[in-house]
Amino acid sequence: MSIWVFGYGSLVWRPGFPFVARHAARVLGWRRRFWQQSTDHRGTPDAPGRVLTVVHDPDAPLWGMAYQVAAAVWPEVEAALDVREQQGYDRADVIAAISAGEVVGPIVAEVRAYMFWATPANPHYIGPEDLAATAAIVRRSRGPSGDNPSYVHELRRALAAMGADDPEVDALAALV
Repeated sequence: MSIWVFGYGSLVWRPGFPFVARHAARVLGWRRRFWQQSTDHRGTPDAPGRVLTVVHDPDAPLWGMAYQVAAAVWPEVEAALDVREQQGYDRADVIAAISAGEVVGPIVAEVRAYMFWATPANPHYIGPEDLAATAAIVRRSRGPSGDNPSYVHELRRALAAMGADDPEVDALAALV
């Protein structure tokens, strides 16, 4: 038995936990947005950075990475993810359509997976923000996990490498 985790942000390039398999995967009905403040990873309480969440969009395909985690290590992985995703993120149960490898391709299976998303009800959710304003915040933000521009650029590179370019990520990376 195993558990699946779907990542659409930093989990795409830096999962930080042991996994059995990793596949490019698509979840329907969600779109990436940099609408979440980060005071614990890519910013500070005095100067919050910006990180991703997802918003509902019934027609949107969201590509990311799905990780198969062995049941034996799941308790430790789950505890680490709960700390990593602590600032306003909830766990959603989603159906991830996985490709055969780590790049976008034909769907070979569907799995139930956990996905963490920052709900609009959390105090760090900022909602729609002009992308130029977001870019200005990202350019000057730094936190315990590193500088905020690296978060944006690493995600853009990882999505491009897997064949899953995202217009929102690309636009912000160009402004940063």
